[in-house]
Amino acid sequence: MPANELAVPNNRNLEQLKEAMFENLRFRLGEGIIDLELDPEHYEQAYNYSVLTYRQRAENSVQESYTLLTVDKNQDTYTLPTEFINVRQCFRRTIGLETGPGASSFDPFSSAILNTYLLNYNYAGGLATYDFYAGYVELAARMFGGYVIYTFDPVTKTIRFVRDFKGSGEQILIWADVTRPETTLLQDPGITPWMYDFTLATLKTIIGEAREKFSTVAGPGGGTALNGAAMKAEGKQEQERCLKDLRDYVDYSQPLTWVQG
Repeated sequence: MPANELAVPNNRNLEQLKEAMFENLRFRLGEGIIDLELDPEHYEQAYNYSVLTYRQRAENSVQESYTLLTVDKNQDTYTLPTEFINVRQCFRRTIGLETGPGASSFDPFSSAILNTYLLNYNYAGGLATYDFYAGYVELAARMFGGYVIYTFDPVTKTIRFVRDFKGSGEQILIWADVTRPETTLLQDPGITPWMYDFTLATLKTIIGEAREKFSTVAGPGGGTALNGAAMKAEGKQEQERCLKDLRDYVDYSQPLTWVQG
């Protein structure tokens, strides 16, 4: 049974997805009917510009991610992968002392809650008790190093903890925003049509630039007029339409919500 051409091609790699996209664009520009002044580099650059524009303007180009970072003794600066664009918060697994991967101060209150509420839940405890305990844990984390203060550089991808770690092996949980892979962008049903249209609009401006250099081509009957200016204007108009589509959240991005405070 032949594969459905409209199905999501989950088994394709990035190069295959890009080639399918470029083939679609070539036919939409009229290849086979007219000669196009485009080289493979033009398609590649137009595609790269589309990816950069989308990641700059669309919320759906990023996703939340949690990762564990193992720290070393007396080292406070680390380099994160290039996909990281923003770090929301950093958490320690425990609170208290830092003498090993899982070390922490002994907390008699936590032990009492475990014995009384969790192990003997049929005889004691309740939602109010658990709420008090959860509030205690959050307050203790804020007071005794459960949340790690840091600075993050989105250009160099370096994160610096405002802390002098006294031991190696402890793991820090990093809550961050990372860019979605290009293979995902080219397979997402909300993003793929936008990528195709914006890349096509960029290619039209490139063709317009080339054709506008000479307004006419010499030939019988006074020559042939080129449509360079019209192609540039059409490409610019389609780019503006694509940017408006992002403001209308056609790519399944989450709209802005009310902010209080």
